[in-house]
Amino acid sequence: MTGTDIWQVYLSGEIHSDWRQRIRDGVAAAGLPITLSAPVTDHATSDDAGVRILGSEDKPFWHDNKGARLNAIRTRTLIDKADVVVVRFGEKYRQWNAAFDAGYAAALGKAVITLHDNSLAHALKEVDAAALAVAETPEQVVQALCYAITGELSAPRA
Repeated sequence: MTGTDIWQVYLSGEIHSDWRQRIRDGVAAAGLPITLSAPVTDHATSDDAGVRILGSEDKPFWHDNKGARLNAIRTRTLIDKADVVVVRFGEKYRQWNAAFDAGYAAALGKAVITLHDNSLAHALKEVDAAALAVAETPEQVVQALCYAITGELSAPRA
């Protein structure tokens, strides 16, 4: 991959904060050649996609299972296409799906950047050990992407 290629970056994980927008804004401000993708971040849409498209289920397990499988089509496809996978872990909810995405990406040999507060470092030590970078802020993610793409420590201006 050269500096003129368009990099594919998948943003996995926590959906209750503005971290994705901060990365989008930073990538745009730096003029980085990146296409960002993500899972469906509307919780109700994601949870109900399976039953809304494929039919209702009486048991909650099968309702969730149907949605998870349908969402996996998007997630796996976008991770497969990604050059870099950024996985955000937040404080409010446990993101088991994010941990799965990090493991899936690592198993595929994808470059993984984890993003979380230092308070989660112990709980995520195995996930972080598989990552190539561990960031605490979205701005650090943008700086890491800039360095990986341009080889420079300061972001270019758009």
